[in-house]
Formats: sequence, C-alpha cells, structure tokens
Amino acid sequence: MNRYVETPAAEKLTVAVLFGGRSPEYTVSLQSAAAVLRRLDPDRYRILPVGIDRAGGWYRCTASPEEIERDGWFRKESCQSVELPPDRGVHGLVEPTPDGLRITRLDVVIPVLHGANGEDGSVQGLLQLAGVPCVGCGMTASAVCMDKDIAHRLARSAGFSVPEWVLFSRGDDPGRLPGLTERLAYPLFVKPAAAGSSLGMTRLEDPRGLEDAVALALRYGPRAIIEQGVAGREVGCAIIGNHHLLAGEIDEMDPGSRLLDYQWKYGPDAIEVRLPARVPPDTAVRIKQTAARLYRLFGCSGLARVDQFLTPEGALVFNEINTLPGLTSHSRFPRMMAAAGCSFEELLDRLIALALDKEEEEWQP
Repeated sequence: MNRYVETPAAEKLTVAVLFGGRSPEYTVSLQSAAAVLRRLDPDRYRILPVGIDRAGGWYRCTASPEEIERDGWFRKESCQSVELPPDRGVHGLVEPTPDGLRITRLDVVIPVLHGANGEDGSVQGLLQLAGVPCVGCGMTASAVCMDKDIAHRLARSAGFSVPEWVLFSRGDDPGRLPGLTERLAYPLFVKPAAAGSSLGMTRLEDPRGLEDAVALALRYGPRAIIEQGVAGREVGCAIIGNHHLLAGEIDEMDPGSRLLDYQWKYGPDAIEVRLPARVPPDTAVRIKQTAARLYRLFGCSGLARVDQFLTPEGALVFNEINTLPGLTSHSRFPRMMAAAGCSFEELLDRLIALALDKEEEEWQP
C-alpha cells in the first residue's frame, strides 16, 4: 500500500516561504516574510507560507501577512504540522492526513529566516539534500558568511583589508582578556561570532566592562569576537545574481559614536540610512567592484548584501556579508535594488528564477 498521497500538480510554480525559526531574530523574520508574501504574485505562484515556531516545529499555515507580522500566525485551525524530509523522491513537504501522508512537491523555497538555524547554512543544507531549489546562497557560503571570524580570515587571506580582531571562546579564561586585547585600539566592538541584527553587541570606549561585554556576546553562541573600531562610514552594496551580477544603489550609515545595535536598526528611532551614499562616482564604482569580488570570493549566489567601511582616507575595509538581508519594504536591500530600477516584485521574480537556474547546474550522476 502506498503510504503517500500526492497533491495534484499545480499549473503555477509552488513557492514555499519559510519564516520564524529557532533564532533570536525570529521577530525580524516575521516582518520580512510578511513583506515577501504581500509582494509575491499569486497569478504566477502557488504560495505556501510555512512557519517554524520557536521550538522548531514546522507548520503549513493559512495566516495572512498581517497575522504573521504580529506573530499571530499559529492557530490550530489554520496550521498543519509538516516535515521537509531530505529525500529527493519526495522533493517537498510531507503532512499527515486521514488517508496517509500527503506530499506537496515544492518548486522553490524562499527561506526568509534570519540568524541561527536559518541563515547559517542549516536550512540550505537540508534543501540541498532534498533537491529543492532555494532562493539565496547555498550551504557553504551561508555558513562562512555567517561566521565573522572565518569570514574575516578568508577576506584577509585574499588580500582585502579587515578590522583587527581577536577571538574568545566559551570556556576560555576571562583573565586572559587584558592580554588578548592589548594590541587593539579602542573603541572596541564585542559581538557574537555568528549572529545577526547586532544582537549581543557592545561598544567599549575603554577596558571597563570588557568581561561583561564578552559574557553578553557568549549568550548568543559559543564564540565572541572583539574587534577594533574602524573610523569612517559603513557602505552597503546589494547584489543579486549567480554568474552575471547586478548591483543595487549604494547606501551608507554614519553612526558616529553610537552603537548600531538592534534598537538603532529596528526601533522607533532607527538610524538614518542615506540612499544613495554620499560618495563620488569613482568611489561608488570601486565600492561596487570590491563588493562583487567579495561576493564571488565567498561563493555567494542569488542575493547578498556586502557591507564595508569607507575610511576618511578613502580606503575600503571589509565588514561582513549578509546572505539573508532584511526584506521588509523599508529594509536596506529592497530599497537599494529599487533605487537601481528593480522593484520589490521584480526582485522576487528574479530571485526565484536564479534559484531555478542554480538547480539546473547541479552535477548529475
């Protein structure tokens, strides 16, 4: 007896939008997912919202973008427990029904998951095993870009300028901190080695509070980096593409002495992001070219936002690559692409096409 009941094939592409997840950035994910669901074209796609709750349970749901945005998506009457097995014969979601296990084949997954257990290559690896095309970077690029220590090492080894930093791991002796950081000049930034949205980050003007700052960062993961501040502005470059890259308009943030923490990014008094950045045309070209080189170095595909520091002397210093940047209507990535002539709706269409293109290139035994 066949234990599977297949859902009839859809004429439209079936696109699953993953949101939520076991991450401190759960709430940010809900906001991004709501924006994506509002902008996906229902005439082109069969859209399946799939929520991951804080405990890690997966549910296909019928919640509206507004319900998702305010974290009211989970209701027993509108949620069905599902799994995404790493089985290419299934190629999608499996859910229990009175007649057996129902399969819903997925054409593409958009993992609107920020931070741990979503942006770090874990979900990307699962989708790769399942043979389901995934919007955005693959497993390796996602994992490497998420880890700030590894990313700094890779960028530096390829000849890019990076901030001076040291690594401190959970279990290390805090008494080593003064000696470990003596070669670094203040201000210092202490942050988790693999987290996003500036969670767990502290800015220090002097050695007081260093141990507490490290302890805070280690609440978000087993390793923390202590990084020397870089004078200048942060400039971001949005990029989409696999082989042929399209760069969005450059933006900039100049926080001065303020810490770009979670509240400054998402709170009511969020720091102003200037778009376009106030840079000469030749500097803008150099920022985009350097961002593209970093994108390729890290093996990125689909989309990523490359952040660098522009010093007063005009030098570029690598900061980080965000492989799943915020996708709300006011997020930096969609705004940068819109300023380059690519609307939010067109952006999503392109990203889905890039995911399908990437899948077609896969090695065949």
